Amino acid sequence: MKESQSLTNNLLMEIDVLSNRLRNIKQSYKTTKNKALKVRLFSENNNIFKRVNEIYRIAELLNKKNTDKINFSNLLVEITKRTLNENKFESNLFFL
Repeated sequence: MKESQSLTNNLLMEIDVLSNRLRNIKQSYKTTKNKALKVRLFSENNNIFKRVNEIYRIAELLNKKNTDKINFSNLLVEITKRTLNENKFESNLFFL
């Protein structure tokens, strides 16, 4: 099965946007005193984290189907994994 580069590129762009949004959410959460905003940021963070997990599962499937060592699906897996790890390490932020 051939890898769809268009799909993979779209997922790469989406994961980039989601990673930046997660960083912005964390920064906003640290600096705000508004409780309603904190609740909304927490909810948005959870929704984005779920989407990143979905993309990670898709990336794993694409990567398993491709036998090349260097490809876009491999890059997608790596970037998604880093985003998930970054979010896990900083998850304590929401329990301050």
